[in-house]
Amino acid sequence: MERDMFLHSAPPTSPDPPLLEARSLSVGYERRRVLDKISFGAARGELIGLIGPNGAGKSTLMKTLGRALTPLSGTAFLEGRPLDAFSAKAFARRVAYLPQRTEPTFSYTVREIVLAGRYPYLSWWQGEGRADREVAEAAMAYTGIRALADASIDQISGGQLQRVLLAKVLAQQTPVLLLDEPATGLDLMYQEELFRFSRALAAAGKTILVVVHELSLAARFCSRLILIGKGRCMADGTPDEVLRPKILSEAYDTDVCVGTHPVTHHYDIYTKVQPPAEEQACLRILLGEEGFHGRW
Repeated sequence: MERDMFLHSAPPTSPDPPLLEARSLSVGYERRRVLDKISFGAARGELIGLIGPNGAGKSTLMKTLGRALTPLSGTAFLEGRPLDAFSAKAFARRVAYLPQRTEPTFSYTVREIVLAGRYPYLSWWQGEGRADREVAEAAMAYTGIRALADASIDQISGGQLQRVLLAKVLAQQTPVLLLDEPATGLDLMYQEELFRFSRALAAAGKTILVVVHELSLAARFCSRLILIGKGRCMADGTPDEVLRPKILSEAYDTDVCVGTHPVTHHYDIYTKVQPPAEEQACLRILLGEEGFHGRW
């Protein structure tokens, strides 16, 4: 009981002051408030996973922290200053934001996309210099796409594009990374590789907030989890503190079970759902009587 109460109490403190902080931050859109009075701080070197059901407001929060949306109320701070106190370029030197969906509209090469991450350091008339190209090459090598450098982005897969966009935000060389579902479109091996990258970057001092839907990956790699649901922050703590059946079931509106794999000892998180009679009736109609052989 005491541990369940902890999940709704103040977030854990860090010995370092927060680099990025939300204070009573309410986010959403003109006619719809999505999250109300969210407060948390992210210190240097933290890898924080934002988890929660679809539509809970994780991406809206990330857009607000990345200055793509204006807060409805409250304030977000970077280095102790409100986000809007920074010029666009000054902010872009400190925070790199990878949106959930990015669809480039021109046939740029992979190298050109990654080099675009250097724009905060260039004047409008200035082309990329040798140092910028070295950073871009290192970002491509780190994310495993250097062989694709001269390929057009309309000729690569969705998973490869996601790696290109990650290389672009790495080339931006910011202390804060906001990654909104960066593993989308990646297969299992590359999903794990991306989280290993993130953990290594956090260990080197970067502050990373990442939206994660795969809870077992979040548990393995994130130092801290923030559970978003019901229009608020429902839990904030270590994976062991947050990944509990009671609070997850409340957030996801279903019966969530939490265990560990007998071999790897990683978290094994799944739901126990009995499909309702209406769903079975719809499936029977869709498949036809002859095609409906399964039993629930």
